[in-house]
This record gives sequence, structure tokens and C-alpha cells, in this order.
Amino acid sequence: MRKGLLIRLPSWARRMLLLAGLALPASPAQAWGFFGHRLLNRLAVYTLPPEMLPFFKANIDYLTNNATRPDSRRTVVPTEAPRHFMDVDVYGDSALTRHGLPRPYADAVALAGGEDSLLRHGIVPWQVAKMKGQLTAAFQAGDTDRILYLAADLGHYVADACVPLHTTRNYNGQLTGQRGIHALWESRLPELQAADYDLLTGQAPYLENPTEAAWAAVARAHAAVDSVFAMEKAVSSELSEDRKYSYEQRGNVTIRTYSREFSLAYHRRLNGQVERQLRYAARLIGAFWYTAWVDAGQPDLTGLDQHPSVAAQLEAEQESKAASAAPARALPGHDE
Repeated sequence: MRKGLLIRLPSWARRMLLLAGLALPASPAQAWGFFGHRLLNRLAVYTLPPEMLPFFKANIDYLTNNATRPDSRRTVVPTEAPRHFMDVDVYGDSALTRHGLPRPYADAVALAGGEDSLLRHGIVPWQVAKMKGQLTAAFQAGDTDRILYLAADLGHYVADACVPLHTTRNYNGQLTGQRGIHALWESRLPELQAADYDLLTGQAPYLENPTEAAWAAVARAHAAVDSVFAMEKAVSSELSEDRKYSYEQRGNVTIRTYSREFSLAYHRRLNGQVERQLRYAARLIGAFWYTAWVDAGQPDLTGLDQHPSVAAQLEAEQESKAASAAPARALPGHDE
């Protein structure tokens, strides 16, 4: 397919792109965090080819604003949480190979002894593969509302597959006395450092095997798990408790969070790990969008409605309100 082209902009332009429309939330969110997921969907648009870029750029705000929708659904859809993670350590690293867990979802359910058993330890690679197929069908149908809805959601799940702490039972350090590390790695560090990252990468490639690409993303993320925990322990051993945490104002709320000193020390120990995963995730999201379009026959997007319908926008608003109004409750999965 296309040759990769490294795109670089002056630092001031990078900052404008990264931070445009990405104000921080008043309270922390799950997955890459409110900031991270919005950033990734936004960046992914710029990895697309000229045939796709005008349509996606015209809807970049929709794709950005709805990047966190799957996390919001966790409060109202009982089966949503498992779509965001996979506990690789339950199965062993061999599960990620082609000879490990079955790629067809029905075969995996049969091997696990039932869908509940499979859901208990997460299904993110199967979810990514499923949604890629749905997006391909939406492109074939020329359904603008469906294309945008699925592209925003698919970007979220692809991003989650790239997070090390979405691949382990010890997802929040609760098994090793490191509770809170989830938000530290995927929310706090990007919030503090993203403006200085080089995140504009090569154009999105065509994925010859999208299913294996999803599994490869999980494998890559899982390979980083040990260093995520080890580096946090190392920094914690060097800084006292009063230097590890601080209080910050988020909107009208004062929250206890990891201090800037601790966060930056941890960031240095990770040696660019978060930046690399963000860059990888942005390009992979674009690759899944691009592959879905190619597999649909490369339809001409200029002939489609260039924005979501009023009905689709109202539906998105209603879904968001329903999620916000839902009472907080513990759900199975990575729910801390």
C-alpha cells in the first residue's frame, strides 16, 4: 500500500494541534483518560489518505468529543466493561500467539466453557476485530451516521488495546501495593507531558490481517507491564509520601493526585514509553479506519452526507445524558 511518510511540525504547531479542544475534565476518567482518548482520535484523523481526510477532518470534533463514549456506557451496559481489556496473565503469554486463544469469538467462548468465563477476563482484541467488520459494512452502505459512530468507538477500543495495564489482572496495582498506578500511567503522565511529545507519525498503513493487528497490539502492551510496575516502585523508594502526592484544583473540586515531581520522575524512568504507546495507538487507530475503508471497496466519501444527521447528534446527546445520570456501581472488569 502507501509508503509511510513522517510528518513533523514546529513545536508551536504541534502544541496547537494537540491541545485544541482538549480541556481537562473535572474528574478522572477511565482508559487512556478523557484527555488521552480525545487526543488519539484527533491525531488519527491526520494519518489518513487524501481520499478519506476531508470527510474525517470535517467531523474531527465529533470523533474527538465522542472518543470517550464507550467508557460512559460502562455505567449502563453490563457487558461493556470486558470490551476494554484482556487479562493476558490469566492465560499466559502463549495465548497471544497464533496457536493460542482462538481468534473466532465463538471458538474462544467454547474453549473458555461459556461466554461468562471469557468475559470475566476481557475481550478487547475480539471487540476490535468485530468493530472493524462493522465499520467496513458501514462504509459499504454509505451510512454517514454509522461510519462516524463506529469510527469513534473503534478508536477507543484500539487505544485501550495499547495500554499495558489493560492486559493484566493487576490493572491498578491492587495486587502489589501500587493502587492508583492505572491513572498515573495513562492519564496523569499524558496530561502533564503530551504537549512536548512528538506524536505526529507516519501515514496509516493498510492492515493485511486486522485481527492479528489487534492481537499484536495487546502483545506489545503486555510486554511493557513489568517495567510499568518496576519503575513506579523504584521512584516510590526514592521519594517520601509527602513528595509523592499533592492536591490540585480540578474545576470546583480539590483532588489528591500524584505530584508533578513524582510523575515527572516516573516519566523519566519509563524512558518515553507513554509517548511511544500514544504514537503507536494513534497510527493504529488510523490504520483500522483506513483498512475498513479499503476493504469496503474504497467508496467515494465526497458523495456522502458530510456531517452526522440531527437525529444522530440528538441520540449521542441522549446517550451521554443517560450515562451521566446512571448511579455509580461496581461492574465486573477493570472497574477501579
